[in-house]
Amino acid sequence: MSTVPDAGNVEIFKARTNKWFAGLAWGVGLLGLVVTVASAGPAGLLGTAPLLLVAFLGWQFFWLPAVVVHDGGVTLENPFRSVEVPWAALVHVDTRYALTLVTAQKSYAAWAAPAPGIWGGRNARPEDLRGLPDTSYGPGNSVRPGDLKTTDSGQAARLVRGRWQALVESGALAAGEAATTAVAVTPRWAAIAVAVLLLAASAWTVAAV
Repeated sequence: MSTVPDAGNVEIFKARTNKWFAGLAWGVGLLGLVVTVASAGPAGLLGTAPLLLVAFLGWQFFWLPAVVVHDGGVTLENPFRSVEVPWAALVHVDTRYALTLVTAQKSYAAWAAPAPGIWGGRNARPEDLRGLPDTSYGPGNSVRPGDLKTTDSGQAARLVRGRWQALVESGALAAGEAATTAVAVTPRWAAIAVAVLLLAASAWTVAAV
């Protein structure tokens, strides 16, 4: 479940391919359950913990993750924790390995927005380099592969930087607040507990075979 506060003007980014990976994980789990029941009957369900684990991780790692941009800041919905970074705490937005929100104390990467790597810019078109927020450009108007419009990290970064830049230019953010503004990190204890239980049950199932 999302931990985003009740805030208006919400934009949500999810990686384009993640829903396919989630569907694949659920398909594998469902097919495995059907085959198990067909071959061993209902009693075979006792040994399906590995299949349930695959389906559960498909949800946690592929369907759940998101970058949520709202009036209060940016919330990273990661597999086992939610990170809410207020606008006032944000110092820099990086895309070297993934969309990463840099604060005065720590950096927080978004699971939902990985960077494409050094080869991600090989097929970049001129239009992919134009119209980005000002903070996307480096020396000589250079652009990292992770900032390109066609990449997951680049699309998420545009949402974050665009809103952040507008707030700065409007004077809504005061200078010097980053060092004293707290970031809220909320572990997903229920998801962690389910993962641990399914891992333990899967290990027991494999050892019992």
